Amino acid sequence: MVPEQLELPVAPLRHPETPGSASIQDRFESFHQLNPWILDQLEALTSDCVNQGIKRVGIGMLFEVLRWQYGRATRGEPWKLNNDYRSRYVCKLIDLHPEWSPLFELRGLRSA
Repeated sequence: MVPEQLELPVAPLRHPETPGSASIQDRFESFHQLNPWILDQLEALTSDCVNQGIKRVGIGMLFEVLRWQYGRATRGEPWKLNNDYRSRYVCKLIDLHPEWSPLFELRGLRSA
């Protein structure tokens, strides 16, 4: 006798480019508007690193410090700090402080 196989419902995958889905940049802009304190804290942490003489800073490290140190709730997304937004925050930090560009490794964006 063969055991009966369960039929599990499978949600269809949505491609990021499907009409009606927002781009990463659009989602980031909405998230940033709801949570302006994140950029302020990233700026303070980066400034701290600069003042300590650190020559290279990773946005991943800064995100983890925010997650650990602050644990504050964000608004608008299921994740407190979405890793998709890391590069966008680096760009904002460099826009505010062009002298910090050597601190961060910049790569081209893979998606909009």
